[in-house]
Amino acid sequence: MTVKTRFAPSPTGRLHVGNARTALVNWLYARAHGGVMQLRIDDTDRERSREDYVAGVLADLDWLGIPADESFRQTERADRHAAAFERLVACGRLYPCYETPEELSARRAAQLAAGRPPVYDRAALALSDADRAALEATGRRPHWRFRLDDRETSWEDLVRGRIDVHAGSLSDPVLIRADGAPTYTLATVVDDAETGVTHVIRGEDHITNTAAQIQLFHALGAAEPHFGHLAWLLDAGGAGLSKRVGSLAVAELREDGMEPLAVAAFLARLGTSDAIEPVAGLDELVASFDISRFGRAAARFDPADLVQLNARQIRRLDAGGVRARLVGLGVPDDLVAPFWDAVAGNIERIAEAGRWWQVVAGPVTPVIEADETSQAVLAAARDTLPPEPWDETTWSAWTRGIQGLTGVKGRGLFRPLRLALTAAEHGPELKKLLPMIGAARAAARLSGRDA
Repeated sequence: MTVKTRFAPSPTGRLHVGNARTALVNWLYARAHGGVMQLRIDDTDRERSREDYVAGVLADLDWLGIPADESFRQTERADRHAAAFERLVACGRLYPCYETPEELSARRAAQLAAGRPPVYDRAALALSDADRAALEATGRRPHWRFRLDDRETSWEDLVRGRIDVHAGSLSDPVLIRADGAPTYTLATVVDDAETGVTHVIRGEDHITNTAAQIQLFHALGAAEPHFGHLAWLLDAGGAGLSKRVGSLAVAELREDGMEPLAVAAFLARLGTSDAIEPVAGLDELVASFDISRFGRAAARFDPADLVQLNARQIRRLDAGGVRARLVGLGVPDDLVAPFWDAVAGNIERIAEAGRWWQVVAGPVTPVIEADETSQAVLAAARDTLPPEPWDETTWSAWTRGIQGLTGVKGRGLFRPLRLALTAAEHGPELKKLLPMIGAARAAARLSGRDA
C-alpha cells in the first residue's frame, strides 16, 4: 500500500501558518513513508471561494518547497458526491430536514438553557409525507442529515492514541445543504475513499468530525483511513489561528524576508519534543520526522522566535546560495563572497544586507563626536591611514598604531572609528568591512565628509 496523505484547504482566505503546518506535516509524513501528498482544493463553498486564494495556496506550497504530487478541486467531482448522496438515500441513512437556521439556533439555545447538550433531536424523522409536502409547498427546501448509529466509534490516532466518541454526543451531520450543494463532510469522505487517501492528518478541531466520518465511510462501503489530529497552533498571545481574523499568513512571512527553510524547520518541530534548529534542507526534516513526537498541548507560534531561527538559518548559507540576491541589492559579483562573510552574522533577513552594502559603498554621513578623546583618535587615524592594498590584517595594524600615538584603547578607541566609518555603533567586524570601504572613502569619513 502506498501511503497517501492529503492537504485540503478551502480557498476562502490566505494560507496562515496553522494551515501551512498541516500541509508540511502531511508532506513530511508522506515522504518519510515513501508516499505522496494530494492537494485537494475544497471549493464547495462557491460564494466565498476565490481564484486568487487558490493561486495563493499553490504559490505558498511552492515557496515552502512542498508542492503536491497530485491535485484536484472538489467541484470537479460533483457527480461522485451526487452518486454517494443517492446511495445513502437508498439505504435509508439520509433523511430530509426542513428547519431554518433561525429555528435550529433557537432550539440549541433552549437545550443549553435547560442544561442539555445542543444535539439535533431528529424531529424531522417524525414528519409524514404530508408534512413534508406541506412544508415544500411553502417554499422550503430540505437539507439532508446522515443518521448516525447509536454506538461508540473508536480509532487509534497517530498523534493522540486511542480515541472513543459516542454518537449520542453528536448531532446527525448535514451532508446536503438546502441549495443542493454537498457539505464538507460528504465531499471529503467520498473524495478520501475514492482517491485512495490512506492517512488523514489535520487539526484537533476535527476530532468529532472524524467520529461521524468513520460511520459515513462504513455506510458507503469503504474502509476509513488512518487519522491523526494535531494540537492547535496558537498565536503569541494564546489565541487560535484563523484566516478569518487575519492571523499571520505565509505570504506575510515571505514578504517579511523569512527563509522558506527556516519556516519549514520551525513549523515541523513546533509542538514536538525536538529542538528547533536550522537545517541543511528538507531532506533532513524528512529523515528525522516522527509524528509521534507531536504532543497534545497547543503550541504557540511566536514570530520573534521565527526571526531568531531565520537569522541562524541564513548564517548557514554560503555566498553561492545568496549571490543572486546580493547582486540584486547592488553588491558587485566579485565582492559577494567577502561581503557575505562580513555581514552574514549581523543580519536577520538577507534583505538587511543592503543596509551594510550602503555602508560599504556609500554615501554615508559619518558621526563625528566632539569630545577630546574622539577628536584625538580621529586625527591620529587620518595621519596614519595606511596605503592600499588592504586586507583583513590592515585594521588591527592600523588601530595598534593609533593606540600607540594616543594612548587610547578599548571602547574609547574603537567607538569613534566605527561611528565615523559606518555611522553606526554596532555592526560587522571592521577588519572585514574596511578593505571594501577603501582608503578614499575612509579618509573622507574620518574627516566628517559624506562618502
